[in-house]
Amino acid sequence: MYHVVLCNVVHCELVSVCEEEDGDLRVDCHVEPRANQINSYEFSVSTGTVETVVNTNVSGSAPDVRYRDRSYVEPLEPYGYRLTLNADTHILANTHKTFICKISKNIASVIIEKNDLLPCSADSVLVRGCCWLLGLLLSLWGLAPH
Repeated sequence: MYHVVLCNVVHCELVSVCEEEDGDLRVDCHVEPRANQINSYEFSVSTGTVETVVNTNVSGSAPDVRYRDRSYVEPLEPYGYRLTLNADTHILANTHKTFICKISKNIASVIIEKNDLLPCSADSVLVRGCCWLLGLLLSLWGLAPH
């Protein structure tokens, strides 16, 4: 049995931003790292032309003091990283922001306005998630006894 994944039906984003139930801001970056490079990450936010580093493991780069103790990063499977910002950072206080993630020098970004911020629920993550997740679910469904 073969399953076809129509990626045009499910909108796949490399960077997604949502709000956790406790008010924390979650930024998922599904950028595939370049082969044969040290797996580095840098999350930043920009308003206009000013870009501010929020969290990084890049040597020689440091997060802005406003975010240093208010964010953490964890790896995602099969690749990518998740940035979580404490609710008290007020990063989306008054205007739209561009969230940027760089993984092994590959860059992706998304523009978010406070009014457009969605909750981090399982269904919204699936809809905004990557096509590989939908393909995995369909393949597992195909393996299940009918």
